[in-house]
Formats: sequence, structure tokens, C-alpha cells
Amino acid sequence: MAVIPASLLAAAEEFGTPLYVYDAATIVGQYHKLTTAFAGHKTRFFYACKALSNVSVLRLLQAQGAGLDCVSLNEVKLGLHAGFAADSIIFTPNSVTFEELVAAKDLGVTLNIDNISLLERFGATFGGSYPVCVRLNPHIEAGGNYKISTGHIDSKFGISIHQMRHLERVIKSTGLHVRGLHMHTGSEIKDVGVFLRVLDVLFDAARRFPDLEFLDLGSGFKVPYKPGDPETDVTTLGQQVAAAFREFEAEYGRPLECWFEPGKYIVSESGWLLVRVAVIKQTTATVFAGVDSGFNHLIRPMFYDSYHHISNLTNPHGPERIYTVVGNICETDTFAWDRLLPEVREGDLLAFHNAGAYGFEMSSSFNSRPRPAEVLLEDGAMRLIRRRQTFEDLLAGQE
Repeated sequence: MAVIPASLLAAAEEFGTPLYVYDAATIVGQYHKLTTAFAGHKTRFFYACKALSNVSVLRLLQAQGAGLDCVSLNEVKLGLHAGFAADSIIFTPNSVTFEELVAAKDLGVTLNIDNISLLERFGATFGGSYPVCVRLNPHIEAGGNYKISTGHIDSKFGISIHQMRHLERVIKSTGLHVRGLHMHTGSEIKDVGVFLRVLDVLFDAARRFPDLEFLDLGSGFKVPYKPGDPETDVTTLGQQVAAAFREFEAEYGRPLECWFEPGKYIVSESGWLLVRVAVIKQTTATVFAGVDSGFNHLIRPMFYDSYHHISNLTNPHGPERIYTVVGNICETDTFAWDRLLPEVREGDLLAFHNAGAYGFEMSSSFNSRPRPAEVLLEDGAMRLIRRRQTFEDLLAGQE
């Protein structure tokens, strides 16, 4: 645990529960782990802010030199508001209107277009006056869950590598200037060989484009959730990617930057969701620990069957017993089935680990329950970076 339990207990005492807490040192450490691993070749990292878009977290990463990967126009605007320069932002949307694409262009960010019809319309309108990146689908399935696998043949993302001739005709007929190629296969990738396979596909595609500046491998680095879980060996990957780029650049005739868009890898382990046990309920088969949160605050266990380690911060050395940890929503919202935990009592404070990525970001006010507050632990101090939603907030915008 990067943050000592006393800090989490103090945060819950000061700000209440449910509460998201993030450790700034962990975020910075994960970012620098990547920059160190890929130091052998010019590599840029664009934080995928869909994982956690709180402006304070964005500013923290901007100060470290990160770029920003955005999937919506409002994420782009958040990035600009947080201090990112337009040329350090890449916009990678899907299923968006042409008008949204043009609005992002007008903000000056790098456009990553994944649809032939949009690419053709953009080229017909702007020609080669605004360079773009093209997202390709390599037809490589990877990731820990089908819902987060984005590079397979049935995926909605990217332009199929089998449509290269069509893509080339569009580029030639419209005069588009393609400055980069992008691929992303999924999340939670343990095998570094997947990235190298993607890189081979990118190199093959790059031979058709003589004026490229970068190749973007997306991301998908795995972080450990369970004790003993593997994680992506980024050091080995960095060495192998650097060697592969050097070999290809000798053939291509010019240097190319390598780009990545990590999100979960940077923020997941930095975050905890703190909850208070409201009830202990024993049935004929199960002992439930019911907490003051639900899938309205952390949907990943219900949506992705994800595992989140749980600590009993109040009674860490109690005798271990089996509990099913559930929320207070009007549907089955089970965080953990039959989990062995130090004895849980009503009023105890529990911490869900690895809650920094897609925790608060996917939260809602379902059942008209407010979204939690967010706190950043930085340099030994706790700072509220988003206040708890109120009843008045729920009414905002309604007539």
C-alpha cells in the first residue's frame, strides 16, 4: 500500500465517505517508470484522460511533461484548461460527427481519424492543410476482457488493415497529409509480444506513407489487481521497441517518434475508494457486508467482473472471516463474493484498491445518490479536488 492506512483513515474522517483518494507520488512514479523504460528511443506518452480526468490530476501530469489523449471534445477542452498545449493533445474519437472533428481541428490538436467516410470528408474540405493521424485496426485481439478489446475483426474502432487500398485512394484523391499511424488492441495486455506484433503491422503499413512523423501503439499495459498478478514488463518492452524502431528507420530513411497513450497504468494503483460498512447481514448461506456505496460509484466489478483488493482499515488484524461485500443500490451490486477479510463490523472503514482508473470517471448519480468527493494526497497534505455532489446538484438543470 503506497499510502499508509493512517492517511486514508484521516481522509475519511475529514471528508466523509464514500470518498476517492489518489496518491500523487504513485501517479508521478508510474509515469516516470514508463519514460525510463523507453529512454532508448524518442518516445512520447499521452495520458489517456478517460481513465481519470480530474483537472488536478491533469495538471500534475502536465507538469511531468506528459501529453494528453482525449476521446471527446470536452476532454480536449479540459486538457487545454489544465494547461496542456494544443500540440501535446491527441484527439482519438469514434462515431463522432464531422462537426465535432472540425471543432477539435479549430482548437489545434492532433486528429486521429478512424473512419474512411470522415477521412474522405475531411480531406475533401481541408486537403493537406491540416495533417492528421489515421487509426488502423490490426485485427489482433488482446486484453483482459472482450469489452475492452478494441483491435479484433468485429471491433468498431479503426480502419481495417484490409482496407488499405481504399484508404490510399482517399488520401491520393483528397491530398490529405498523414503524419502518423495509430493502433490500439485493448487493455490489460500481459504479453509484450502483442505490442511487437502490432508494431510489425504498423511498420508494414508505414511503408505506404513516406512522410510519417510518428507511430502510435495505443496502450494497454497491465497493472496488478490481485496479489501475485503479473504486470506488463515495460522495461523489456522498451528495449525491444527501441531496437525494432532503429531497424525499421534504417529502411524507412528517417527517424520516427514512438507514441503511447497509457491511462490505467498511470493512475489505477494511485487510487482508493473508501466506504463505510452500514450493515452486517447474515442469511442462511451468506454473510453480507453492506457498504455506503454501490455500482453508481465503482461499476467495474459489475461491468467487467474486475477484482479489487479490499482492506479493512479499521480492524486490519481481526480474525479472518468470509464476507460478500455489497452496495446500497436497488440492484445486485456485489463488489466481492465470498471474500476472506479481517472481521468486518458495522461502522468499519473499507478501502477498495486500484480504484484510480475508471472509478470516479464511470460513476453516476443512479438512485439519486450523490457522486463521491475526490481527494489528492500530495507532499504529505490532503487536498479536496472535487467536492461531494449535493441534492442541489441533482436538481441543477431541471425544470
